[in-house]
Amino acid sequence: MIIDPKHYLDDIRRIATDAGRRILDIYERREREFAVEQKDDRSPLTEADRRSHELIVARLAALTPDIPVLSEESSAVDYAARATWTRFWLVDPLDGTKEFIKRNGEFTVNIALIEAGKPALGVVHVPVRAETYFAAHGEGAALQRGTDEPMQIRARRFNGDRPIVVASRSHAGAETEAFLKNLGPHEAVSMGSSIKLCLVAEGKADVYPRLGPTMEWDTAAAQCVVEQAGGTVTDPQRRPLSYNKADLHNPWFIVSGAGDYDWIRHLPVSNI
Repeated sequence: MIIDPKHYLDDIRRIATDAGRRILDIYERREREFAVEQKDDRSPLTEADRRSHELIVARLAALTPDIPVLSEESSAVDYAARATWTRFWLVDPLDGTKEFIKRNGEFTVNIALIEAGKPALGVVHVPVRAETYFAAHGEGAALQRGTDEPMQIRARRFNGDRPIVVASRSHAGAETEAFLKNLGPHEAVSMGSSIKLCLVAEGKADVYPRLGPTMEWDTAAAQCVVEQAGGTVTDPQRRPLSYNKADLHNPWFIVSGAGDYDWIRHLPVSNI
């Protein structure tokens, strides 16, 4: 079956926005309390994760019953089964659970369509800001704020001056500090969730080094946005991140804007 990813963009944007509303119903509770549990990997899980997951999976099943769904909250699909998938939805129903718990608003809903191991469509919705980044292969990338008309976004070309570096608010470590030291004078912006990749996509930052653990559902949707905006998301060997691996962990990666500046050379030597 031949599918044009852009055909699904409007539907997926609506699904992500509706999931965001379900998250905000919990986030904005007057008593400001919600249950927080620990998953097997000791990362937090909230009622909001579950409610968003349930909505997205049900809506995707109705929209595309023949396309399987892999969500962070249902990730225990045996690789023997997944290996047969040439196309599937990859979902993080609430990316940035730690940011949700901290109530800083820096969390997202991520939905990507993966084809032959590559993100062909990506939607990243920021519920608190009512902003949605979206892209489909060959269609460019866009940002919609509230009910405004979507506007095209482009990653900017680094001019060799003082770079703007976006870093994880909750997961920065010694390797990232070493990268920044190697980089020299720079401006740093801290942010949570997949918003970091989207800041590079819309030209508000030059580079985002992620030198720590992430999972495939953390990056797929935003990678599509970055790539369609003219940027790249590559591992230390300069290869684009790929999806539906036997191990769903991502390698370390660098998100960069347009142009050919070699950010990899600033990585700690032992990590290249």
